[in-house]
Formats: sequence, structure tokens, C-alpha cells
Amino acid sequence: MARIMRLGRVELKVMDLESSVDYYTNIIGLEVTGRDRDSVYLKAWDEYDHHSVILTKSNSAGLAHMAFKVETLVDLAYYEKKIEEFGCTTSRISKGARIGEGEAVHFILPTGHHCELYTEIELLGTAVGTLNPHPWPLGKKGIAPHRLDHCLLTGDDLKTVSRFFVEALNFRQSEKITTVDGEELLGSFLFTSNKAHDIAFVKGPDTKLHHAAFHVNSLHDVFNAADLLSMYEVPFDVTPTRHGITRGETIYFFDPSGNRNEAFASGYFAYADMPTITWTEDRIGQGIFYHRRELSESFMKALT
Repeated sequence: MARIMRLGRVELKVMDLESSVDYYTNIIGLEVTGRDRDSVYLKAWDEYDHHSVILTKSNSAGLAHMAFKVETLVDLAYYEKKIEEFGCTTSRISKGARIGEGEAVHFILPTGHHCELYTEIELLGTAVGTLNPHPWPLGKKGIAPHRLDHCLLTGDDLKTVSRFFVEALNFRQSEKITTVDGEELLGSFLFTSNKAHDIAFVKGPDTKLHHAAFHVNSLHDVFNAADLLSMYEVPFDVTPTRHGITRGETIYFFDPSGNRNEAFASGYFAYADMPTITWTEDRIGQGIFYHRRELSESFMKALT
């Protein structure tokens, strides 16, 4: 059966490329793996593929595209057909159009975000290797996340974009936020791996990025991230807390261009046969910030 394995990469638009590279290497703790004109490629220490983050110089911040990795070229063709049957137009991006990447299928989501599927990418390996590896590498920098974890995007028609991921891409919905009467969908959390979510959407303007998240091991690592961010005077959005939705432990902060990042730990394992968990609008504060039980204005309105 065709399978989408995971979120493989995000391309973030940044306004000052060199200050952004400094931030993502020294504060987040990613490694530069390539440069190409106005783009820099990076990966986390525990990722095998050539890159998971691309920083591209732009006049505005935000998400240029995100991409999911499939297992085989046959799967790539299968999903290309499914996407077209859903009603979205696809195009092919040729091998080598970006460093280390093979051919990709490009399409635009019902929320206006650019998305790709791919299977071929250069393999660099992790910082600890695969032969008698240590649990983590010496000389880690910054927050040093294990991997890119998920994205949260905003859009107007959440029912259609959720249906697209479920029907065309075989994702499942782990959690949702609805109005109290259950009629309107305000948030949708979708998974294709065993994570609580690989991609999520909340009600808002089309094409916007809410945040890109990186996985860390534990609440201790979330607090360690908070200490580092204070040392570097990185602007916070939300200091360490827990989500009700996904049960994840979290901290939110901003890169030099204003793109929101998250260091995300824990969360439950998601399985294909789990029922969808529902949160109603009147309890959304507790769903997002379980301890504070209310949303901040910046968390709702700071989008790129």
C-alpha cells in the first residue's frame, strides 16, 4: 500500500539570510549542508536526509513550501493521481532543481499553501552514525533538536483541506477543534506517522504559517531551550507549558524574520484505529495551553 512516511522538509522565507543562518545553526542547532544562490540547506543531528530546512532570502517571511516523503517512485505516481482526482493541479519538479533532491510532485493545498511529495534525496546520515552509536553527539550546539517535527498552518476552509489530507493523501485526523454545536471546524490535527500530528491547521487567513516545530526529547529539553533563548535574547511568544491537544510539552519563539518556531516534546503515539479527539471552542484555551487555560493575542495573530 502506498505510504506517506513523514514531513520531510520546510522552505522558510527569511529577510536577512545570514542572520537567519546564524540563528538556525547556533541557537536552534542545525547543521548547514549546502548553499545554492539565495538558499541555505540545513538538517538536525538525528536526521538522515540531506536537509529538512531550507532558508531562502525573500522580501517577506513565511512558508515557501513544505514537502512530505513517500516510500517509492510508484507511491509518488499513485499520490499524484489521487491529488488530481481530488481536483488539485499537479506539476513535476525535476531532479536536481534543489541540492540533493530527486524529482518531486508539486501542488497547492485548498488553503493556498505550496506542497510537494518526493521520495529521492541524498542520504547524509546522523551525527552518531548507525554502527554502535552513542545516544547523542558530542559538540551539540544550541537547542539541538532531533528533527523537524510538524507545521501548523492557517486557512479558511478547514473541512476541505482536512478532507484532502484524509482522502487524497491517506492521513488520519487525531484531534479537531469545533464550535460548541459541532457545526464548524476551527482546528484540524492530522497524522501519517505515529506522532500526534505531522501537520495541523487552525482557522485563519489562507497561505499563512503559524509555526514550524522541532522535536526535543523531554520537558527538561524544553526548559533548556528556554534558558538558551533568554541567553541569546530571542523573543518569546509562549514560555514553557503543556498542550491539552496532543499532550505535548512546548515553548514558542520567533526567528529573526518573525517566523514562529516551537520546541516540542512528548505527545502521545497516534494509531490508525484511534478515534478522533474533539475539543470545543469554549475549551480551546485549555486545549492549546493546558495550564494557563487561555490564548494570548500574539499566539492568534502573529502569522507569517
